[in-house]
Amino acid sequence: MSDAEYATKSDLAYTRVRGLILSGELAPGQVLPQASLARTIGMSTTPLREALRRLKQEGLVELDAHRDARVRALDADEARDLLELRQTLDPLAASLAAGRRTEDDLAEIARALDGLRALSSSPSVQELESHHRFHAAIHRASHNALLVQTLDGLWMKTDRYRRHGLEAGRGPEELEARATEHRLLFEAVRDGDGAAAADLMRRHVETSLAARSLDRLAEPSP
Repeated sequence: MSDAEYATKSDLAYTRVRGLILSGELAPGQVLPQASLARTIGMSTTPLREALRRLKQEGLVELDAHRDARVRALDADEARDLLELRQTLDPLAASLAAGRRTEDDLAEIARALDGLRALSSSPSVQELESHHRFHAAIHRASHNALLVQTLDGLWMKTDRYRRHGLEAGRGPEELEARATEHRLLFEAVRDGDGAAAADLMRRHVETSLAARSLDRLAEPSP
């Protein structure tokens, strides 16, 4: 999107700061001096403050009483909570999608599948978004608006943990396995096999980058 396509300056500020957080340029725990951050994103502090309040609601930043801002640190409890919710809700969405998908839904999922690329150890926001598009297309095919909204919020909160999970690297066998899982998920939804779609999605979440991040965060400190 061009700058002119954003409804408000705070929307643009939100998008820019969120991108810096999800790309890792603003690291977990990093203090965000508002004056210098405003210069970084090329905007005044007024829309930035509005953006930071929105990011606080999403759990990406913390604001104290003096309006100092900090990128929220990664947290094992939050990683566990997110994983537990997704282990239940993602399979539900996949199962519903298999029973309710339309031809338009299948075309959208297929396009998103074609655009998937293996995530590098330091993925761009665009690379992360390509994986969101695929999963979001399956979520929307469930035709359950509240479920879609909930999963979209969970996905955004989980992106930082995906990046953290990638830091350990992945071998070619794992990359091939993930690509196969995505293809099989599409085929199960296409074939109307709700049980298979739910089972595939459950295993997909249980072995996800977010699950790897939780394992790393739960390790005792040396």
